[in-house]
Amino acid sequence: MLIYLLGAVLLAGVSLFVGTSSLRTSLEWLRSPAALSDTVLWDIRLPRAVGAWLVGALLGLGGAIAQTLFRNPLAEPYLLGSASGAALAVTVCLLAVDTTMITGLAWMGGLGVTGAAFVGAAAGITLTLTLSRGVQQTANLLLAGVVVAFVLGALTSLLMLRSPDIWRAMQSFLLGTTGFLGWRSAALLALVFAVCAIPAVLLSRGLDALTLGEDTARSLGLPLGALRVGLLALLSLATAAAVSQAGIVGFVGLVAPHLVRESVRVNSRQLIIAAPLCGGVVLQAADLVSRWVIRPAELPVGIVTACLGGAYLVMLLWRRAQRE
Repeated sequence: MLIYLLGAVLLAGVSLFVGTSSLRTSLEWLRSPAALSDTVLWDIRLPRAVGAWLVGALLGLGGAIAQTLFRNPLAEPYLLGSASGAALAVTVCLLAVDTTMITGLAWMGGLGVTGAAFVGAAAGITLTLTLSRGVQQTANLLLAGVVVAFVLGALTSLLMLRSPDIWRAMQSFLLGTTGFLGWRSAALLALVFAVCAIPAVLLSRGLDALTLGEDTARSLGLPLGALRVGLLALLSLATAAAVSQAGIVGFVGLVAPHLVRESVRVNSRQLIIAAPLCGGVVLQAADLVSRWVIRPAELPVGIVTACLGGAYLVMLLWRRAQRE
């Protein structure tokens, strides 16, 4: 776990040098600070690196909870319809206002859009829970989540077809971006991460029992209904906060727990702690790649995480096939 913390600090330092300017210019800014350089380094690049780590940490935490709770290594934070709900809410929000104004004012950082994304993510999860008639049957939850994701995604596509002008404004959200993260966003994400991580660690013993089967967990006297509700609430809050601030960043929540398990054998408590640390480093690294590959332009960070995550999962499948 220490290596993840060291990696986060190292990547945050490297992020000060990566931007539209050259490395030499960034180094000169660090040696001879001025008003402009201070703004770029300490008010744009550093909060972006910190915010990226926090978004990745929230997704890693959500992935660890989802995979352990559902006892499915393919479970991810967006499983309950949060991403599709957020995308639909943002689309409706953009349709309700002047799109050209939103695009020109860095719409992702606006309170209206981020608030809409959060509400939409929460609404998608609530709809999933309603369709599954509670949290008792994990199979029903998974099926309801798939149905909600497809239906809300179809509604989003329909609205975008009727108003194609909003596609450019929606690109940042649908493909994921860390470009609009600032100190305000980082502070909010840090608060949500603390609110989610601490109870998740406290509930990790219940997750250990669930991995042995529901009958075993029930025989140990665990209140399974209350435990599921608590864990799903933490999963929902963490995912909604991450999506509302950075859009739909895929694969981080799925890959981070796998990376931890591949590197060291862990129980649920250790996974709940290590997966967020790993997820933060993964998204920080992806953010640096997205800023570096086509400088001075940027790739959407969601594309980078999808490529890196997909490549890792293919390699993981190949390695397991070789063992068998």
